[in-house]
Amino acid sequence: MNPFVGTGHLMRLALRRDRVVVPIWAVLIGVIPAASAGSYDTFYPDAASRASLTAGASSNPSVALLYGPAFDLSTAGGFTAWRFCTFLALFIALACIFTVTRHTRQEEETGRQELLSSGVIGRYTALTAALLVSGLASLVTGLIAIASLVASGLPTAGSIAFGLGIVLTGWVFTGVSAVTVQLVEYSRTANGLACAVLGVAFLLRGVGDSAKDVSWLSWISPLGWSAQMRPYAGERWWVLAMPLATTVVLCGVAYWLLPRRDVGLSVFPARPGPATASPRLRSPLGLAWRLHRGLLIGWIAGFAVSGALFGALASGIGGLVGNSEQVRESFERLGGSAGLVDAYVAAIAGIAGMIAAVFAVQANLRMRGEETAVRLEPLLATRVRRLQWAGSHLVFSLLGSALLLAVFGTFAGLLHGLRISNVSGEVPPVLGATMAQLPAVWVVAGLSMLLFGFLPKYMSVSWSVASLSLAIALYGPVLRLPQPVLDISPFTHVPKLPSAPLTATPILWLTGIALVTLVAGLAGFRRRDIG
Repeated sequence: MNPFVGTGHLMRLALRRDRVVVPIWAVLIGVIPAASAGSYDTFYPDAASRASLTAGASSNPSVALLYGPAFDLSTAGGFTAWRFCTFLALFIALACIFTVTRHTRQEEETGRQELLSSGVIGRYTALTAALLVSGLASLVTGLIAIASLVASGLPTAGSIAFGLGIVLTGWVFTGVSAVTVQLVEYSRTANGLACAVLGVAFLLRGVGDSAKDVSWLSWISPLGWSAQMRPYAGERWWVLAMPLATTVVLCGVAYWLLPRRDVGLSVFPARPGPATASPRLRSPLGLAWRLHRGLLIGWIAGFAVSGALFGALASGIGGLVGNSEQVRESFERLGGSAGLVDAYVAAIAGIAGMIAAVFAVQANLRMRGEETAVRLEPLLATRVRRLQWAGSHLVFSLLGSALLLAVFGTFAGLLHGLRISNVSGEVPPVLGATMAQLPAVWVVAGLSMLLFGFLPKYMSVSWSVASLSLAIALYGPVLRLPQPVLDISPFTHVPKLPSAPLTATPILWLTGIALVTLVAGLAGFRRRDIG
């Protein structure tokens, strides 16, 4: 039988399942750079401000660590490429990783792939369909970026290079995910392994761009290739060969590994558990800890590293904005108004809150995963009650996100304090600014729980809720979006500590909304059918 038979059918099924999530992230990633490019002349209206920006960005290794090399900041295109190449490459990589895993390993984990394989489909059909969907989504995202950048008045050649950088980064990590889903047995482990590769790539790029002695490190990182194409700064088209070749090799490895395992299993099989369960698994909370501990530990490590990184950048933030008053005002709108460093602290606290909301959604989705894998129904046939089981998972969604924010704030304040020799004076305000994001995080978690309680089949929309909240809060103030649009994101209403005063009203409102959505979601779950 043709090993690829039925690919078109599975591809259409995957596109139908992703008809909401994929268009949202494709449009957001594609449109954001053009929206920012139009404000360059406002922020840097004269040669003096542009020269100051160039000098500050070029001489500050911390800025290069975060944003990458600044090849040409004297033009709107060069500034846009420097500002967005690294982060958009990171976002598209995450989207592609989750897409491939969702349509391959997750389908095997839930047993649906075995049912499909009993029909007339080939051995390579599921993997091929997932690769095509992820690759097509990346291509559409890149085309949207090219069209929007050209429409904003930027040069066509640079826009094409920028868009191709997005496309090819997505393709590379599509290949990375295609390999990881062959190696391990569970979708969470596959996503974690692929994200670990992404984290190493980000670290290599950051070290290579900030330390001139080891600049070659950025050339072995897929996240560095899009910037090394130099959009709007003398495009180097030959760099395209590197991600293309890497994609071909990774996909070839995935196809080579696939027939060497059975459906539902992996190249590295999971270790069998002990014959007798641990006494700690006698309660739903103990089982939830066993299910969430690996994810939580990984997130804690990531928040500790990112908190230290962002905290170390705080004292050098002046080099990032130069002497442009417009940029300073924009930064202050994003994170307060008392001072640039305080505004930066508020901004990174907001970013930490938005990322913690992603963890909360991921932890809540674990409940749906247990349900679709038919592990919940036998559990509820015992003395375990529905609310008891759901509450044990919400402990990690709610308190786990609080722990992540505490770790981020502590490490950010510690590194910032060490840089300016004032640890005791910087840790408390930075930690307070970070913990103030918690009610907004809980609102996103509550909306996710609301979907689980009433519309479990559409719970994947939770990713769209988190992504939309992140995009509006992160880019809305800089792009001067109308206030009603900004108010959609719960993070807009969080007090911008430490520069702004702490007001209890928005905190109480956000906490109340989170409580209502959580209770309503639990009530819906208590009354609906399982499955």
